[in-house]
Amino acid sequence: MSELGNAGQRLKKFYKQVAVEKLEQGGWTILLDGRQLKTPAKKVLDLPTEELAGAVAAEWADQVDYIDVAGMHISRLVNVAIDRTPLAREEMALEVARYAETDLVSHLAEGPTSLRERQAEGWAPIRDWAAQELNVFLLPVEGVMASPQPTTSLEAARAHAAGLGDMRLTGLNFGLGLFGSAVLALAVEQGRLMAEEAFDLSRIDEIFQAEQWGEDEEAMARTAYNRHQALGLGVFFATL
Repeated sequence: MSELGNAGQRLKKFYKQVAVEKLEQGGWTILLDGRQLKTPAKKVLDLPTEELAGAVAAEWADQVDYIDVAGMHISRLVNVAIDRTPLAREEMALEVARYAETDLVSHLAEGPTSLRERQAEGWAPIRDWAAQELNVFLLPVEGVMASPQPTTSLEAARAHAAGLGDMRLTGLNFGLGLFGSAVLALAVEQGRLMAEEAFDLSRIDEIFQAEQWGEDEEAMARTAYNRHQALGLGVFFATL
Protein backbone atom coordinates (compact mmCIF):
# COMPACT_ATOMS: atom_id res chain seq x y z
CA MET A 1 0.00 0.00 0.00
CA SER A 2 1.70 3.16 -1.22
CA GLU A 3 0.25 6.62 -0.76
CA LEU A 4 1.19 10.25 -0.14
CA GLY A 5 3.06 11.18 -3.26
CA ASN A 6 1.80 14.30 -5.08
CA ALA A 7 0.78 17.09 -2.71
CA GLY A 8 -1.87 18.17 -5.22
CA GLN A 9 -3.75 14.87 -5.03
CA ARG A 10 -7.12 14.58 -3.31
CA LEU A 11 -7.51 10.98 -2.18
CA LYS A 12 -10.60 9.51 -0.58
CA LYS A 13 -9.86 7.96 2.80
CA PHE A 14 -9.64 4.19 2.32
CA TYR A 15 -8.89 2.89 5.84
CA LYS A 16 -10.36 2.93 9.35
CA GLN A 17 -7.61 1.83 11.74
CA VAL A 18 -4.08 3.20 12.08
CA ALA A 19 -1.43 1.42 14.15
CA VAL A 20 2.31 1.52 14.81
CA GLU A 21 4.26 -1.74 14.51
CA LYS A 22 7.86 -2.65 15.30
CA LEU A 23 9.74 -4.16 12.37
CA GLU A 24 11.84 -7.30 12.73
CA GLN A 25 14.99 -5.38 11.77
CA GLY A 26 14.41 -2.93 14.62
CA GLY A 27 12.68 0.09 13.08
CA TRP A 28 9.04 1.13 13.24
CA THR A 29 6.33 1.27 10.61
CA ILE A 30 2.64 2.15 10.14
CA LEU A 31 -0.28 -0.20 9.53
CA LEU A 32 -3.50 0.94 7.86
CA ASP A 33 -6.21 -1.63 8.59
CA GLY A 34 -3.45 -4.12 9.29
CA ARG A 35 -1.65 -3.53 5.99
CA GLN A 36 1.84 -2.07 5.97
CA LEU A 37 2.09 1.48 4.66
CA LYS A 38 4.83 1.98 2.07
CA THR A 39 6.46 5.02 0.49
CA PRO A 40 5.43 6.30 -2.97
CA ALA A 41 8.42 4.33 -4.34
CA LYS A 42 6.94 1.24 -2.64
CA LYS A 43 9.71 0.97 -0.06
CA VAL A 44 9.11 -0.14 3.49
CA LEU A 45 8.29 2.82 5.74
CA ASP A 46 11.15 2.04 8.13
CA LEU A 47 11.31 4.77 10.79
CA PRO A 48 14.12 5.09 13.36
CA THR A 49 12.01 5.80 16.47
CA GLU A 50 8.65 4.86 17.85
CA GLU A 51 7.98 8.56 18.49
CA LEU A 52 8.43 9.46 14.82
CA ALA A 53 6.23 6.55 13.80
CA GLY A 54 3.62 7.81 16.26
CA ALA A 55 3.74 11.29 14.71
CA VAL A 56 3.26 9.88 11.22
CA ALA A 57 0.44 7.62 12.46
CA ALA A 58 -1.27 10.62 14.05
CA GLU A 59 -1.33 12.43 10.70
CA TRP A 60 -3.01 9.45 9.05
CA ALA A 61 -5.43 9.03 11.95
CA ASP A 62 -6.43 12.70 11.74
CA GLN A 63 -7.76 12.37 8.19
CA VAL A 64 -11.53 12.41 7.81
CA ASP A 65 -13.26 11.86 4.46
CA TYR A 66 -10.33 12.74 2.23
CA ILE A 67 -6.57 12.52 2.76
CA ASP A 68 -5.11 16.01 2.95
CA VAL A 69 -1.74 15.20 1.38
CA ALA A 70 -0.55 18.81 1.48
CA GLY A 71 -1.14 19.01 5.21
CA MET A 72 0.71 15.80 6.15
CA HIS A 73 4.11 17.42 6.50
CA ILE A 74 5.80 14.78 8.67
CA SER A 75 4.66 11.94 6.43
CA ARG A 76 5.99 13.74 3.37
CA LEU A 77 9.36 14.35 5.03
CA VAL A 78 9.85 10.69 5.90
CA ASN A 79 8.88 9.65 2.37
CA VAL A 80 11.48 12.01 0.91
CA ALA A 81 14.09 10.78 3.41
CA ILE A 82 13.53 7.17 2.36
CA ASP A 83 12.87 7.52 -1.38
CA ARG A 84 14.96 10.49 -2.52
CA THR A 85 17.60 11.59 -0.05
CA PRO A 86 19.88 8.51 -0.38
CA LEU A 87 20.21 9.34 -4.09
CA ALA A 88 20.89 13.05 -3.64
CA ARG A 89 22.97 13.44 -0.49
CA GLU A 90 25.91 15.27 -2.09
CA GLU A 91 23.69 17.80 -3.83
CA MET A 92 21.63 18.34 -0.68
CA ALA A 93 24.78 19.04 1.35
CA LEU A 94 25.97 21.51 -1.28
CA GLU A 95 22.59 23.24 -1.14
CA VAL A 96 23.18 24.04 2.53
CA ALA A 97 26.44 25.78 1.60
CA ARG A 98 24.70 27.68 -1.21
CA TYR A 99 22.07 29.03 1.17
CA ALA A 100 24.78 30.01 3.65
CA GLU A 101 26.54 31.98 0.93
CA THR A 102 23.55 34.36 0.62
CA ASP A 103 21.97 33.69 4.01
CA LEU A 104 18.95 35.71 5.07
CA VAL A 105 20.36 36.40 8.52
CA SER A 106 23.47 38.00 7.00
CA HIS A 107 21.58 40.55 4.91
CA LEU A 108 20.64 43.57 6.98
CA ALA A 109 18.35 46.30 5.69
CA GLU A 110 19.86 49.64 4.77
CA GLY A 111 16.87 51.20 6.55
CA PRO A 112 14.70 52.16 8.26
CA THR A 113 16.52 52.06 11.57
CA SER A 114 13.68 50.30 13.41
CA LEU A 115 13.77 47.37 10.96
CA ARG A 116 17.56 47.20 11.11
CA GLU A 117 17.38 47.03 14.92
CA ARG A 118 14.89 44.17 14.82
CA GLN A 119 17.10 42.24 12.42
CA ALA A 120 20.18 42.78 14.56
CA GLU A 121 18.36 41.72 17.72
CA GLY A 122 16.91 38.59 16.15
CA TRP A 123 19.67 37.44 13.84
CA ALA A 124 22.98 38.36 15.48
CA PRO A 125 22.66 35.77 18.32
CA ILE A 126 21.99 33.00 15.79
CA ARG A 127 24.91 34.04 13.59
CA ASP A 128 27.12 34.02 16.69
CA TRP A 129 25.85 30.56 17.65
CA ALA A 130 26.55 29.16 14.17
CA ALA A 131 30.09 30.56 14.29
CA GLN A 132 30.83 29.19 17.75
CA GLU A 133 29.16 25.78 17.49
CA LEU A 134 29.45 24.88 13.81
CA ASN A 135 32.34 27.06 12.58
CA VAL A 136 29.90 28.71 10.17
CA PHE A 137 30.99 32.33 10.52
CA LEU A 138 29.04 34.63 8.18
CA LEU A 139 29.77 38.30 7.64
CA PRO A 140 26.74 40.60 7.84
CA VAL A 141 26.19 42.88 4.85
CA GLU A 142 23.81 45.72 4.07
CA GLY A 143 21.21 45.39 1.34
CA VAL A 144 20.30 42.52 -0.97
CA MET A 145 23.53 42.33 -2.99
CA ALA A 146 25.54 39.20 -2.24
CA SER A 147 28.97 39.52 -0.64
CA PRO A 148 31.61 36.77 -0.52
CA GLN A 149 31.48 34.66 2.64
CA PRO A 150 34.47 32.76 4.06
CA THR A 151 35.12 29.56 2.12
CA THR A 152 35.87 27.75 5.38
CA SER A 153 32.40 28.65 6.68
CA LEU A 154 30.65 27.37 3.57
CA GLU A 155 32.66 24.15 3.73
CA ALA A 156 31.78 23.76 7.41
CA ALA A 157 28.09 24.06 6.57
CA ARG A 158 28.43 21.51 3.75
CA ALA A 159 30.44 19.08 5.86
CA HIS A 160 27.95 19.25 8.73
CA ALA A 161 25.10 18.47 6.38
CA ALA A 162 27.02 15.65 4.69
CA GLY A 163 27.60 14.02 8.08
CA LEU A 164 23.91 13.81 8.93
CA GLY A 165 21.74 10.74 8.50
CA ASP A 166 19.11 10.72 5.77
CA MET A 167 16.27 11.81 8.05
CA ARG A 168 18.10 14.79 9.58
CA LEU A 169 19.52 15.84 6.21
CA THR A 170 16.00 15.82 4.75
CA GLY A 171 14.66 18.00 7.55
CA LEU A 172 17.59 20.38 7.26
CA ASN A 173 17.10 20.82 3.53
CA PHE A 174 13.39 21.37 3.94
CA GLY A 175 14.19 24.09 6.47
CA LEU A 176 16.41 25.87 3.93
CA GLY A 177 13.50 26.74 1.71
CA LEU A 178 11.02 27.27 4.52
CA PHE A 179 13.21 29.78 6.36
CA GLY A 180 15.31 31.06 3.45
CA SER A 181 18.34 30.52 5.67
CA ALA A 182 20.92 27.82 6.27
CA VAL A 183 21.70 29.27 9.70
CA LEU A 184 18.08 29.14 10.87
CA ALA A 185 17.63 25.64 9.45
CA LEU A 186 20.83 24.48 11.18
CA ALA A 187 19.67 26.03 14.44
CA VAL A 188 16.45 24.01 14.28
CA GLU A 189 18.24 20.81 13.27
CA GLN A 190 20.63 21.23 16.21
CA GLY A 191 17.91 22.16 18.69
CA ARG A 192 19.14 25.73 19.20
CA LEU A 193 15.77 27.10 18.04
CA MET A 194 12.26 25.75 17.97
CA ALA A 195 11.01 25.56 14.38
CA GLU A 196 8.30 28.13 15.02
CA GLU A 197 10.90 30.51 16.50
CA ALA A 198 13.01 30.14 13.37
CA PHE A 199 9.96 30.76 11.21
CA ASP A 200 9.21 34.01 13.05
CA LEU A 201 12.83 35.11 12.74
CA SER A 202 12.71 34.42 9.01
CA ARG A 203 9.72 36.76 8.71
CA ILE A 204 11.12 39.86 10.43
CA ASP A 205 11.03 41.81 7.16
CA GLU A 206 7.54 40.55 6.25
CA ILE A 207 6.16 41.34 9.69
CA PHE A 208 7.59 44.85 9.54
CA GLN A 209 6.06 45.47 6.12
CA ALA A 210 2.68 44.08 7.23
CA GLU A 211 2.71 46.47 10.18
CA GLN A 212 3.23 49.37 7.80
CA TRP A 213 0.93 48.41 4.93
CA GLY A 214 -1.27 45.58 6.16
CA GLU A 215 -1.47 41.99 4.91
CA ASP A 216 -3.97 40.57 2.40
CA GLU A 217 -5.88 37.33 2.85
CA GLU A 218 -3.71 35.41 0.40
CA ALA A 219 -0.55 36.38 2.27
CA MET A 220 -2.11 35.47 5.62
CA ALA A 221 -3.18 32.07 4.28
CA ARG A 222 0.32 31.42 2.94
CA THR A 223 1.83 32.40 6.28
CA ALA A 224 -0.55 30.11 8.16
CA TYR A 225 0.31 27.18 5.88
CA ASN A 226 4.04 27.76 6.21
CA ARG A 227 3.73 28.06 9.98
CA HIS A 228 2.00 24.69 9.99
CA GLN A 229 4.89 23.28 7.97
CA ALA A 230 7.32 24.71 10.52
CA LEU A 231 5.41 23.04 13.35
CA GLY A 232 5.57 19.74 11.46
CA LEU A 233 9.31 20.14 10.94
CA GLY A 234 9.72 20.76 14.66
CA VAL A 235 7.89 17.54 15.50
CA PHE A 236 9.92 15.69 12.88
CA PHE A 237 13.24 16.69 14.49
CA ALA A 238 11.97 16.24 18.04
CA THR A 239 10.98 12.63 17.35
CA LEU A 240 14.15 11.48 15.58
